[in-house]
Amino acid sequence: MKKKYFGTDGIRGKVGEFPITPDFFLRLGYAVGKVLLASEQQLAADKRPTVLIGKDTRISGYMLESALEAGFSAAGVDVLLSGPLPTPAVAYLVRALRIQAGVVISASHNPFDDNGIKFFSSKGSKLPDGMELQIEAELEQPMETAPSIKLGRVQRLRDAAGRYIEFCKSTFPSQLDLRGLRIVIDCAHGADYHVAGHVMHELGADVVTTYANPDGFNINHECGATYIKALQDSVLQHKADIGIAVDGDGDRVLMVDGNGVVYDGDSLIYIIAKHRQQHDVLQGGVVGTLMTNLAVEQAFERLGIPFVRANVGDRYVSELLQQNSWHLGAENSGHIICRDKHTTGDGIISALQVLYALRDTDMTLAEFMHDVTFFPQRLINVKVSRDFDFRSNPVVNACTNEAEQALGNDGRILLRASGTEPLIRVMVEGKQLAQTELWARKIAETIRQQAASSTIGH
Repeated sequence: MKKKYFGTDGIRGKVGEFPITPDFFLRLGYAVGKVLLASEQQLAADKRPTVLIGKDTRISGYMLESALEAGFSAAGVDVLLSGPLPTPAVAYLVRALRIQAGVVISASHNPFDDNGIKFFSSKGSKLPDGMELQIEAELEQPMETAPSIKLGRVQRLRDAAGRYIEFCKSTFPSQLDLRGLRIVIDCAHGADYHVAGHVMHELGADVVTTYANPDGFNINHECGATYIKALQDSVLQHKADIGIAVDGDGDRVLMVDGNGVVYDGDSLIYIIAKHRQQHDVLQGGVVGTLMTNLAVEQAFERLGIPFVRANVGDRYVSELLQQNSWHLGAENSGHIICRDKHTTGDGIISALQVLYALRDTDMTLAEFMHDVTFFPQRLINVKVSRDFDFRSNPVVNACTNEAEQALGNDGRILLRASGTEPLIRVMVEGKQLAQTELWARKIAETIRQQAASSTIGH
């Protein structure tokens, strides 16, 4: 069945526009609560399911949190509130506290006037499709508030950030520290503003924390993992050894070396996997996505490390990891999953795995990546109406086929609809930069023209 509300990473959209409205979040909390109650019948009769609600630093998070907690309470589900907290922290605390579900109110890397919601199961993983369909079915049912004796209680969870900081530190080898390293951390004015710097400082690093003053409106604005120039400038300004940039909800990371060179998710997962192979602790292979640079796939092949591609989206990377019983997977955008350390992508923990490789070998990021020369890759986002179907458009298909013939075996083309925004993402990869740029622009312009003519036709 096709889902009505849930996309590849929860539900997301513009605040004030359906479904990112208080009334929908009230009903959503109630619906999720009813599904939890139905699935938790083995709980003792005097106990109710408990849900942890976290959020990033958007001003709309307070409004949506209040509506959501009311819905849970009306269904008869207890609620714990953590306040602003990274997405992976919620996934961790759900497991640590042995509670039934976790909720994060966030639109990740999107601007402040977007927001959304994502859910975690009691195991700290994203909800399976079946449960999301159950929730959507429950949303169609009338809302009937539980009797007062059965209403859920709402409490604040004390020191949620402190618990998560200790968890992050526990994933770094106890025999090593970060003394002597100057690290700049760009927190994107997001959920890591009161977490990331403390983790690195308590491990011994000289830390410069930047973009850690959220005001409800500045999350991801010209900072963080989606605007890496801010980190590059800061690293050079402070003469730092390493720069780390997370996004607004803390589940993705990019890094910069002392020269200002950027290392994306493809590079970072390669460093982690290569280091683990050197220690003979790499379990299986690595999961990338359709966006992973071809050069990284070829580099893994040279090392004898199995590599497979998942659809774009960290939930699909996670699913393939579970199917193969592997530990490492990543998107080039910086979502990195180390399943032996955490159940979901975690910007801080992923950065610590890279720092472990550097400290253990006394190598730099550049030295780890010396055997990989990336293929030029051009990504263009084309805004379209949500109902534009590029797959069945003959003009778009003809242009794409022409490009594939021109690139031959030395390139790839990927067209995909964003799961969170009304965009078509055009990715062209090839050995020649000029040719890659040419075809990316040509395909993007073809999609733009066809989408416009389609809208006029309606």
